[in-house]
Parts: sequence; C-alpha cells; structure tokens
Amino acid sequence: MRHARLIGAGAAALLVAMPALAQDASAQDDSKQDSNRFTAERVFDLEYATSPRVSPDGSKIVYVRHSMDIRTDQDRGDLWIIDVESGEQRPLVVGGMSASNPRWSPDGEKLIYSTTKDEKPELRLLYLDSGDSFSLAQFEEGPSGASWSPDGSMIAFSKFVPGETPSFAEAPEKPEGAEWNEPVKVFDDLTFRFDGQGYLEEGVEQVFVLSTDGGSPRQLTSGEADMSNPVWLDEDTLLVTGNKADDRHIDRIESEIYTLELSDMSMKALTDRDGPDHSPVVSPDGQTIAFRGHDDNVLSYEQSNLYLMDADGTNVRELAASFDRSMGETMWAPDGESVYVLAENKGNMDVFEVSRTGGVSKALSGLGGTSIGRPYAGAGVSVSKTGEPVFAYTQGSPNKPADIAVAGETVDARELTALNDDILPHLDMATVEEIKVTSSHDGREIEAWVALPPGFEADGSYPMILEIHGGPFSMYGPFFAAEIQRYAAEGYVTVWANPRGSTGYGEEFAQLIDQAYPGNDYDDLMSVVDAIVENNYADPDRLFVTGGSGGGVLTAWIVGKTDRFAAAATIKPVINWFTEALAGDIAPTVWRHWIREDPWENPQAYWELSPISLVGNVVTPTLVMVGEEDWRTPTWEAEQFYTALKLRGIDSALIRVPESPHYIAGRPSRLIAKTDNIMGWFAKYDPAKQDEDSGGKADTAPEKTSSEAANWFKRDRKDERKKTSEESAAGDSPAEDAETPAQQSGQATGGNAATDADEPSGEEADTPEAEDNDEEKPEIESEET
Repeated sequence: MRHARLIGAGAAALLVAMPALAQDASAQDDSKQDSNRFTAERVFDLEYATSPRVSPDGSKIVYVRHSMDIRTDQDRGDLWIIDVESGEQRPLVVGGMSASNPRWSPDGEKLIYSTTKDEKPELRLLYLDSGDSFSLAQFEEGPSGASWSPDGSMIAFSKFVPGETPSFAEAPEKPEGAEWNEPVKVFDDLTFRFDGQGYLEEGVEQVFVLSTDGGSPRQLTSGEADMSNPVWLDEDTLLVTGNKADDRHIDRIESEIYTLELSDMSMKALTDRDGPDHSPVVSPDGQTIAFRGHDDNVLSYEQSNLYLMDADGTNVRELAASFDRSMGETMWAPDGESVYVLAENKGNMDVFEVSRTGGVSKALSGLGGTSIGRPYAGAGVSVSKTGEPVFAYTQGSPNKPADIAVAGETVDARELTALNDDILPHLDMATVEEIKVTSSHDGREIEAWVALPPGFEADGSYPMILEIHGGPFSMYGPFFAAEIQRYAAEGYVTVWANPRGSTGYGEEFAQLIDQAYPGNDYDDLMSVVDAIVENNYADPDRLFVTGGSGGGVLTAWIVGKTDRFAAAATIKPVINWFTEALAGDIAPTVWRHWIREDPWENPQAYWELSPISLVGNVVTPTLVMVGEEDWRTPTWEAEQFYTALKLRGIDSALIRVPESPHYIAGRPSRLIAKTDNIMGWFAKYDPAKQDEDSGGKADTAPEKTSSEAANWFKRDRKDERKKTSEESAAGDSPAEDAETPAQQSGQATGGNAATDADEPSGEEADTPEAEDNDEEKPEIESEET
C-alpha cells in the first residue's frame, strides 16, 4: 500500500505544467515497484515440494515437485529424483498429467506412483534403470494407500467399490428419443454428501492386491464397512484398518486394526477398544507393530497416542505416555529399537525418536512448508532402511515454500533444492517476527507471529490484519504463506496466532475450548492485537480481521463482541451450529463429539456458541465469502450471516466462489481472488484511504444503524482501547520457550477431531496428498489438514 506524500508548491506547479511527463514517470515508478513486489500474478510463479521418499539404501530421494499451471489454473505435480551424495537432481515423470504418491520397491530399483490418463486414474510402475513405465491395471475408481509386499511381487491398495443404490419405485421405460428429467436420487445413509466429493455414490472402500506384472486386481475384503490403508505384516498377511461398529454412521472416528490372510481372506481384530486405532507400522523383524490411537472419551479433541503390540495383537503397551504431544506419522528406525514420529510442537514441526522403553528425544527439526495459502503446519518425511538412517524431509521457512532437505549421520545435512531461488530472493518480501503474549483472560502464554511489510517502521501508521486459523484444532507456525505475503506487498502488517484450542501445545491447552468454542480464544486474540498496537506496529484505527473456516467462525464472533476493527472478512464460516450439526458433512461429529446435545432437545447449547446469536451487536462492515460447492461449512452458513447483516442495515457483501469446495485456495486463481477481494474490502473501509479520497475530511466511522443492539456499541473507541490495554497484560517481545500450564498437564490420552483443516496441511491437516494422511480428521477446515 502506497502512502500519500505532501509536496511543495513548486513541485505541484511542475506536475500541473508537465502532466504527460509526470504520468510517464509515475507509470515507470509503479512498474518498477510492481516488479519488486509479491503481486497477485506471482502466485503462479511459486513451486514447492511434497512427499519426499528416500530410497531404501539412502542414496536417492524421489519427491513431488509442485508448480502452478497458469493455463489450466491447477497446482500440478511432477516427480523428480535427487542423488543424495552429489545433490544432482533431474526430472523423472514430467510433462503429462500430475503425478503423486511415489513409493520405492523394497529393492530400490522400481517405483509406483499415481496419475491419470484419459481422465481415468492410473497406478503406474516405473523401472529406474531404463525409465520405462506401464500401467498396472485399468481403474474406474482411484486406488489409494498403495503398499509393496516385502518381496516386491505384489501391491496392496484400497479403492471404492460401488454398491446398490436404494430405490422404492421402478421408472417406466421412456420412448426412444424422449428427453425426460434426470432420475430421482435416493439416499438412506446419514452422511450422503461430503466436501470435495459432492453427493456420495452408494458403496464402500475395499482392499485389493495386484501383481507387479500387471493384470486384474483381486478384491480381498467385502461387507458394508470401509476397509483401507493396507500394510504388509508378512508375505501372506495384511494389516487393514476399518470401522465395523454397529453405530459407525454416528461414531465416525472409531476404527480397529485387523489382520487379513491372503490365503482364505479371513480377518481377525488385533485391537478392540472404544476409540480409534490406526496407522500400523511393522518393525524390521516383523515381530512388533507400532500404531496410533486413543480412548474415545467423547470430547471435541483428544491427542493421538503411540502404542506397540506383538504381531499377534498381544502385549499392547503405550509408549511415552507423558510426552504431551499428538503423535503423527510414524516410522521404525532401521535397527527396530525405536520409532520416529512427526509431531506439532509449539509452532514447529519436529521429528522425535521414541525408544521401546518410552524415552523421547528430538531427532529432527525445521520441517514444514507444504501449506501454500496460509501458514499451517504441514510436512513430509521418510527414513532409509540403512544401519545409519538417512532422513529426507520438507524444510519449512518463513521466506519460501517447502524445499527438500536431507539429514543423517552418514550424509552432509543440507537443503537439496532451491525451487524458488529464481524469484523470491529478488522480491521485496515480508519479514516475520515471533511474539509471545500473555492472555488477558487467564495469563496463559499465546504464541504469535507478525509479518512486516517491506520498509516497515514502527511508527503507528500501518494497517493491520489479524488472520485466524481454522480447525479450530490445528496449528499455525512461522511458515511461508502466499496470502500473508500478498497482504504485506500491499502494505499490511499481518499477525497470526495459536490461541487456546490450537494443537502443538499439549492436550489440556487444546481442550480448553471443549464445548466452549468460540469462547475465551477471543480474549487470546484480542491480547495479541493489543500487543501489536501497544508496540506501535499498527494504527489502532486501521485494524482489520479475517479468517477461514474455524477462523471464519471466530471472525464472525469477534465482530459481535467488539467494534475495534474497521472492517472484517469472514471466510467459509459456521454461523449456526444448529444447522451445521444437521446439514454439514461432519454433522455426526459436531453432534456427538462437539456439542454433545440433541439440537431439538437443547437448542440453547447450539445457540450460545453460534455467531448468529451476536449478529444484533454487529456494526463492523463485514464481507462474507464461501465456495459454491463447500459441504464442510455449506453456503447457507455464510448466507445466514449475510442476510442478517443486510436486514440490520450493516454494510456487507457476499462472495460465492464458483466450483470451489471448502479448500478455496486449491486453485491459484481462487487463492488470488480470495486474498485480493479481502484487501479490496478492507481498503474500502480504511480510514486512511477515506482521508486520501476526501482530502482528510471524511467521516471515517462506518455508518451504524439506529437499532438498540447497535447502540450498545456506540461508545468512545479510544476509551475502550485504553480500558482494554489496562486490563490486559499483553507483551510483544520474544520470550524464552517456556512450558505453559497446558504443556505441563502430563499424560495425553486422546486424538484429533477438529472441524477445520482448511488447507491440506498435513501434508494435512495435512498433506496435499490425502493418501499420505491415513488418520481421519473430521475438521471444519481442511486447506486449505
């Protein structure tokens, strides 16, 4: 954002006398400035890495190299291969349709990967020595979770198997050439549509095996329950995960681990508790299974714990019960004496080594960078089979998206790619600072980050955007985000935080919002804003707020609680928990684990947590945005808020994003449209902009209604800020990385049931490849986990 400058009379006369020259010079200056800025078009220049897969001998790494195709408006992926010793990399599978999910054969001589051909899914096998590849089979439904057998002769995977559609009538035969209406659609399942998939076809996921010589897949499982994520226990036995519970349509997080014998297709449950058990990983000697899960205490969030059991399902024991972090992707160390787990940790993504006796030590840090739109925590990692393990991972940074890095005792630890060095080092980018703030509610430490625009000076003149993460059980961190950089390029100071309810700070901290969301997370966020203003980073009259999904919930809640923001943009929010619990794709989770009340029996429990309950207080001009194919927080959630604001005479606008599911930023042009429309809305209500347009005489306050509810907010804003400042103990300087009370709570006993992974952050919340994220996380936001 450029600021107006005062000019002297002589200079003004020169501009009047030579308008054409002045315009030419101005155009040149603007062009030069744009060439150095992270403009909207720069989104198409970005590249990033995901799915790093190190070969069994640790000598090579295959990864997915993502780029933004400006013609097809797609985030596409190609496979590249890196020689670890020399650092040399070359293309492996490029130029055709996107490729993903590479997996090495046990001997390290072949790869399988997923792609499409003629709009049909393919699973292809690639020979590394010749570069030849072939399609293993013809598929109508895409295979997922592909896994090599120990001897490399078979591939196990799961795929959707269509079932019989319910029907109550047989339509008469229509005459030849007649044009009748499409047949009616009949549903009898509780979940009949899902975000990113639309209305669901009848059927279930089943497990198959296929020879690596190609041919016809052989179906191994059957029945009415989904079975997926096959892992080889030995040459003749698979481990599969599924939910056979009678109430599985309601209890969606429940799952057990089963053995599946290829000889007779018999199955045996290895786990049997009330709660999810999943993600089995077999030890190198085949005698022990590591897995993750938790007891289902019917809470909105419970951390995922790490367990071991013998190969026959006996001797189940929890590892590192006092390690207060949710256990993520799990890998055995080559010697079988420990496992490595990826975990969110105070804004960072770290790999921890957990011994068989439960000892925990940090093995790797600095992971991240796979969430492009917003600064979610997301990373990929793999480990070799060698005696001294070699790690391949995505390295995160505030300054650029994910690159591939390598570490280990026998290799030179370093970053191996520099995918954006042709662009980003030559632009004026935001600088990112960490701050730690004391919450005004209860004194808890709240971690946040602030992105400062190029040329920033702490003079109290800058506009500020508070950007709120979704989930709400997810985590932001000091990671590159295209949306944050766009804000900075236009002159905004942008702050993002991990308020209570965020993951990575211990189970107790996340559970503070159980049946209390939104709630005191509001106070945490206002304390962060107070700290920014108190340290002269922003003009208190130029504050703006936005957030997507769970962040959209909090944005709508915030404007119902305060008028300190000049404008707001609530993106894909839940506005009414009553309708979300009855019509969203995660309705069973909202009803069973979140609110834990029948909406028809206790509607007040839903109303008290719904932003629509506060709409009578809103005076802030508010933009509402939602994808037209969003079934996570459906369009009617946004439309309820928009309509209520319009009925009250509050300045508002509604943006519907065509063809977009919940993950609006899934296509580059949608990311640009989202971010630039938010900034356009904020500019419309920016007091400094209004002063510029009217020569400093504008009434900078937005028009307010005369309703009694609106009058509740008619108070002196300066006095309110003073009161807030006096009541808050907010601070802004980086502090030591001390444990919070939430992190000192001891044993973690649960797993994640968040509503909002709005970006594929787990490499997910997240990974961009959903196949790499084998744990179901019913989140509000999936970006965008």
